[in-house]
Amino acid sequence: MSLKTRLQEDMKTAMRARDTARLGVVRMALAAIQQREVDERAALSEADLLSLLEKMIKQRRESAEQYQAGGRPELADKELAEADLLSAYLPKPLDEHELASLIDAAISETGASGMRDMGRVMGLLKSRAAGRADMSALSAQVKARLSG
Repeated sequence: MSLKTRLQEDMKTAMRARDTARLGVVRMALAAIQQREVDERAALSEADLLSLLEKMIKQRRESAEQYQAGGRPELADKELAEADLLSAYLPKPLDEHELASLIDAAISETGASGMRDMGRVMGLLKSRAAGRADMSALSAQVKARLSG
């Protein structure tokens, strides 16, 4: 089942269960997907959907930090709850061992030997680890591996 179909089914389930929190988050995700499809005039691929959900989760977490800093913990909790609900739609994250082997494979496939090859390695990893790893942390690991 595609991610978009799963979101639509979960919206119906949330409506029936009168789960307003989940319903609001799922509707928000579907609206963002539909807006992006209208903007691009094409259906989004699964990778694009995952990327969009990751972006939404990141926005929620950053907002929660801002609310905490501003002394509004109730709003921060709401944002974190939304991020948790959205995270349920992402695939299982890669563990450290899987991540290390994925980095090793990408470095050997691209023939990377130094920092100047980081773009090629990250391009390959981005497609393979989409939705399953934090790209900024992944970038830091690749940088450490290539520079050391």
